[in-house]
Amino acid sequence: MEEEFHELTDRVRAELRSPDDLAAYERLLALARKNTPAARDELARMLVAVERPLWAREIAAFVLGCAGDKRAFETLVLLLNYREPVRCATAAHALGRLGDPRTARAAAALATNPLRTAYALHPVRLLAELRAPQSVPALIATLDRLLTPNTPYWRVALACVEGLAALGDRRAVSTLTAAAAHPRLAAAASAALARLGV
Repeated sequence: MEEEFHELTDRVRAELRSPDDLAAYERLLALARKNTPAARDELARMLVAVERPLWAREIAAFVLGCAGDKRAFETLVLLLNYREPVRCATAAHALGRLGDPRTARAAAALATNPLRTAYALHPVRLLAELRAPQSVPALIATLDRLLTPNTPYWRVALACVEGLAALGDRRAVSTLTAAAAHPRLAAAASAALARLGV
C-alpha cells in the first residue's frame, strides 16, 4: 500500500485550500499511520460524517480498504464510479485488497452499465484482478457491447480483452475472435486467443 498511499496523499495535498484543510489532512495521515482499532474506528466515522470533503473520505476509505475493513466498501464503490480516473484507480486498488464478496458484483454492475461506459476502465481491470465468478461474463458482455465501429471507448474494450486473456476462460473465444477484427484490439485479441490455444 505504501507507494499508492504516497501517491494519494501527494495528490490530495495539492487540493488543500486552507489552513483548516491542512490540519485535517495531517490528522488523517496521523490516524492512517497509527493503524490501530481506535484509529480505524475514527476513520470509519469520517466516512459517514456530514460535510466532510471528498479528499478526506477518499483517504479514510483507502486506508480502511487496504486494511480489509469492510466499512470502506460503499465509499470505495462510489469512488470507483467517479468522474475522475485517478480517484477510480485509487478506489480499485483498495477494493482489490478489501476482500469483500460484494466487490465483484459491484464492479460487474459498473462495467456492464451502458450509461457508465466512460467510467468503466477501472471496474473492468478490477474484475480481471478479482478473478471472481462474475468476472468473465461481465467482461464478455462489456466487450460484446463495445465491438462497434469507431467506438470512443476502445481503451475500455482493450482492457476487457486483456482481462479475458489473463483469466484464460474459453467462454471468451467467440468474443475475442470478433475483437481480433478490430484494428485497435487485434494484437491483444490474437494474443489472448493464442493463450487459449485457438
